[in-house]
Amino acid sequence: MNDNQFKRIKELTELQGISGNEGEVRAYLKEKLTPLVDEVEISGLGNIFGIKKSSTEDAPKLMVAAHMDEVGFMVSQINDNGTFKVTPIGGWNVYAVSAQRFTLQTKQGNYPCVSSAVAPHLLRGSKAQSLKPSDILFDAGFTSKEEAMSYGVRPGDSLVPDVETIRTANNESIISKAWDNRYGSAVILDTLEKIQGQSLKSELIMGASVQEEVGLRGIRGAVHRYQPDLFLAVDCSPAADAEGKKDVQGRLGEGFLLRVQDPGMITHKGLREYLLDTAETNNIPYQYFFSKGGTDAGAAHTMNDGVISGVIGVPARYIHGHQSLFRISDYEAAQAMLEAVVTTFDRTTYETLVQNT
Repeated sequence: MNDNQFKRIKELTELQGISGNEGEVRAYLKEKLTPLVDEVEISGLGNIFGIKKSSTEDAPKLMVAAHMDEVGFMVSQINDNGTFKVTPIGGWNVYAVSAQRFTLQTKQGNYPCVSSAVAPHLLRGSKAQSLKPSDILFDAGFTSKEEAMSYGVRPGDSLVPDVETIRTANNESIISKAWDNRYGSAVILDTLEKIQGQSLKSELIMGASVQEEVGLRGIRGAVHRYQPDLFLAVDCSPAADAEGKKDVQGRLGEGFLLRVQDPGMITHKGLREYLLDTAETNNIPYQYFFSKGGTDAGAAHTMNDGVISGVIGVPARYIHGHQSLFRISDYEAAQAMLEAVVTTFDRTTYETLVQNT
């Protein structure tokens, strides 16, 4: 990974944008996408997609979608003493929430904030099993409800993890927040840069949706708008290898994730074989993945008259919290895979997929 690629990953992962408040990420993508595509469109809900046209007659439409949003919290109540009650936005492990730094985003400005350390007596016995993220208070140092409101704090304001992105000592991995799913934004931009000047045999629609973490909400309108023939989500999934087990799904350093099935989607048979053949032909490392969570592909494949859909994924440890750790080589494999698909997908390939159901 060169310095420019790391710089992009650092910039993207340090941006702060939970579901429903993705403006920082969208502005970044608009700036970076514009010189790489023929046109950029932003929907009313906030999706952003760049379109790269093809000179080939009857070119199929290939849609590649990341999602902009990350998990976080939303202020639900301002207490009399100036602390806040919150509601989680996206899935959280409750024990990853306490005593962490956040940014409180208000109409008047952004302020530092910390999540409270849970009192030890709440962790004893059966109470530990019932503890919820909404039980944890957030504290920006205000002395009263009135003072908090004077700084512009209102219910609905976002609370976003505040984390610096860094490399590990051996320079093989990166530690950051929000790799789920700033990975997708990074891989889209890197791929578009690499294919500049090439003549594609498909119309390429690349960008990012909003509100994936709260129910795959943004992508539905985008798939309806662009009517793709093939849809690929580029998303991050949890690695299960932290204890060193060999028989688990999602292992760092073993390549991109070739998703076979998750609770919301069975990858189209023809597409699975096409991805497998493409990876092996180009010597791109991959690993099969059966997921307990979904991606935007789960919504896309049921849209319109049914859209052939799949995922080019990467694993990361400790996602949906303040820190995730991922291997650079897995990202590079995913980028190589996406580039191979983008540069080979054509009408003949699409018709072969359709016939191989």
